[in-house]
Amino acid sequence: MVRRRKILRLFFKFWYGISKHQIPLRKSLKSYRGAIFLFLAICLFLNLNNIYAQPAPTLMQESQINSRGVWVSCFSVEQVLYSKEAALRLINFCKKVKINEIYLQLYRAGQAYYNSRIADRAKYEEIVRVAGQDTIDFLLKEAEKNGIKVFAWINVFSIGVNKKANILAKFGKSILTKDQYLRISIRDEQVNETDKYYLRDTQLFLEPGDPRVKEYIFSIVNEIITNYPKIKGIHLDYIRYPYPIPYLPNSRFNKYGLTYGYGEENIARFKEKTGLDPLTMKDEKDNYLIWDDWKRGQVTAMVEVISKQIKNKSDDLLVSCAVIPSPECAYSVAFQDWSLWLEKGFVDYVVIMNYTRDNRLAKERVASAISHCGKGKIFVGVGAFLMSNEPELFLEQCKIISVLKPHGIVFFSYDDISKEAEMIARVLSQ
Repeated sequence: MVRRRKILRLFFKFWYGISKHQIPLRKSLKSYRGAIFLFLAICLFLNLNNIYAQPAPTLMQESQINSRGVWVSCFSVEQVLYSKEAALRLINFCKKVKINEIYLQLYRAGQAYYNSRIADRAKYEEIVRVAGQDTIDFLLKEAEKNGIKVFAWINVFSIGVNKKANILAKFGKSILTKDQYLRISIRDEQVNETDKYYLRDTQLFLEPGDPRVKEYIFSIVNEIITNYPKIKGIHLDYIRYPYPIPYLPNSRFNKYGLTYGYGEENIARFKEKTGLDPLTMKDEKDNYLIWDDWKRGQVTAMVEVISKQIKNKSDDLLVSCAVIPSPECAYSVAFQDWSLWLEKGFVDYVVIMNYTRDNRLAKERVASAISHCGKGKIFVGVGAFLMSNEPELFLEQCKIISVLKPHGIVFFSYDDISKEAEMIARVLSQ
């Protein structure tokens, strides 16, 4: 603005004259008045353009993405929890690339990688034996010193292929969810002729509608936040029913594929509540709508009870979930109603697992998810493991996502980006 006024003053001094030749000068310039005004306009345009031009914002500044995270799996090749040195490498990596959130997997496949008295603690004892200490405590302290938040990442309903999980030893196979043929979810059991028409899961899933499951997971979460007070929150993964391929739009079409939720306790509770038996009820649309709503409600109830448990401990603790990116697929197929969780405030945010090499699909998924966020927040999980040898594709996808302005971005996983610190730093600084 100051420079513009200076140009105007100079112009008028020139126009009206400041020397003894003022009058002749004015007369001689009358015929050039249009050209002078054009010259002035060009000067003003160039000057204003220079004034208002700002340095190009970085990728993160442009999109206001203040939360930048990384998933660190318990089976990481980097073995983060097996030595102080490995834990420090993680912290230093995060500092270098400006990642400020770590999602540290502490419970997977029914096994505890933390100090547990509930789940199988063999992995934790191995860590302590190799590292000489509980490296979780060490990592949490180092992260706090460097302004990095650490969240406990737990697998809720999946127990992998662990047929000896403590919860199975305690309750037996009745604790597992089943399909409409009363088979458990893992594909290597009870194979029959129909299996050639669809692809079953590779993992065992607990039944979300079984109260014993809720109680067990509740105790796991409580144990973690009690034993590790520096944890900033809980990150829930596999908080859903299994979904085989091809997908079914709802349970009514179960003759064309598989659908789950037929665990013994879940059926008994549903029958008591509605008077309907999902295995024998009439093939009517309303009946299946009631059944599907019930299953969604069981998953939601798990999220709600964990959220209340955590918030009662401290309002500062955050609750998040890793979710299927498509809201429609999550709702209809996996019975994972995450848009409702955001609306009701059961979770502080969700991280959509937007794992794809197709940048157009990545964009559409993020845009769709953001339109469903309501009062909540959407973080985007980027599948770095799919682009580990294609840095330009990875960079381009991050740019596309940033333009849509999600609330955060999380990279999967540490193993896949730990050797690419320079590239990640470039992504977050461009």
